Amino acid sequence: MQVSQLMNPHVIYIEPEEEVSVAARMLARYNIGSLPVCTPGGKLRGIVTDRDIVLRCVAAGSAPAGTHVSSIMTREVASVSPECSLSEAAAVMAREKVRRLPVVENGRIAGILSLCDIIRAGKCDAEVSLALTEISSNISQL
Repeated sequence: MQVSQLMNPHVIYIEPEEEVSVAARMLARYNIGSLPVCTPGGKLRGIVTDRDIVLRCVAAGSAPAGTHVSSIMTREVASVSPECSLSEAAAVMAREKVRRLPVVENGRIAGILSLCDIIRAGKCDAEVSLALTEISSNISQL
């Protein structure tokens, strides 16, 4: 099965120049843990998580209302193409220790694949299950 068959194509993203306070409100409003950071044309520039906001902004003493997302986002983001297999995507998730993976096509964000998408679809063959177990064990150590 390919990533395109399970990914969520309805991507909510934020632009790098937006304030961290806007990102926090978006995370709360949509009940999500991360936002891809993209240009207005959809080119992926990074990702910002709820953890980034807490550790890189609030705990660092910066004001969310005056700090740009670009200053706290993770710039090196693992991603996959829509044609990637679920096994390959799960391996990337395990290696990078992430639960959400941007799906990029022609340099632009095309969707998001989450750990929950894979589990809900019941598409956990032995290789995918092993990768997901590794992600979960790494998350519990945080």
